[in-house]
Amino acid sequence: MASAEPSKPRVLLMGARRSGKSSIQKVVFHKMSPHETLFIEATNKIVKNDIANSSFVQFEVWDFPGHVDTSSAAVKPESTYGGCGALVWVIDAQDDHAEAIARLQGTIVTAHRINPQIVFEVFIHKVDSLSDDQRIETQREIQNQLSDELATARVSQAKVNFHLTSIYDHSVFEAFSKVVQQLIPQLPTLQSLLDVLVTSCRIDKAFSSTSSPRSTSPPTAAPSICSLMSSART
Repeated sequence: MASAEPSKPRVLLMGARRSGKSSIQKVVFHKMSPHETLFIEATNKIVKNDIANSSFVQFEVWDFPGHVDTSSAAVKPESTYGGCGALVWVIDAQDDHAEAIARLQGTIVTAHRINPQIVFEVFIHKVDSLSDDQRIETQREIQNQLSDELATARVSQAKVNFHLTSIYDHSVFEAFSKVVQQLIPQLPTLQSLLDVLVTSCRIDKAFSSTSSPRSTSPPTAAPSICSLMSSART
């Protein structure tokens, strides 16, 4: 009898209504133009997408509606968080943060209790209209508030990373690439190969990317590994 196919790593995409969750997914994984995302309807049910860019980059993205209480039994926490590799929480940088941070704290408490290995990735999103100083201040404020909330709930040991993102530049691709790389068991080997490539070919930098190398619509498409290795030293 054939053995059961192993389950794919799972990325959960969560956050408040209109925070930009679905837009991120459409731009990063479905090559939608950022301007087209203005016409996306609000998500009203869990949407599951299979992502398979290569034989070893295969995972699922579960997009949760903003109205769902992700710390409650409504999301079937044991099965949802038990098999989760990463949880991406999207916060609208231009909106009030208090409710989003409170909901995130509750979600982290629930998910971390079930699966302490989950890495929580906070996307401070829609920063394209903020100045550099405003971006730094916004991240500092959110990071400090969440840290205080987690300390109060005694889950300070949870792994939380923060990213400033926008669908109008490459920041969201870089952030999601970092999320996905954690799901790849072959990552250390790939990094070693890239280091050898940089040294042998006298390349300035080499990056791994979650996009298809056949993408031909910059800047809305994620940069491929080939396009980012073009600055060889003379």
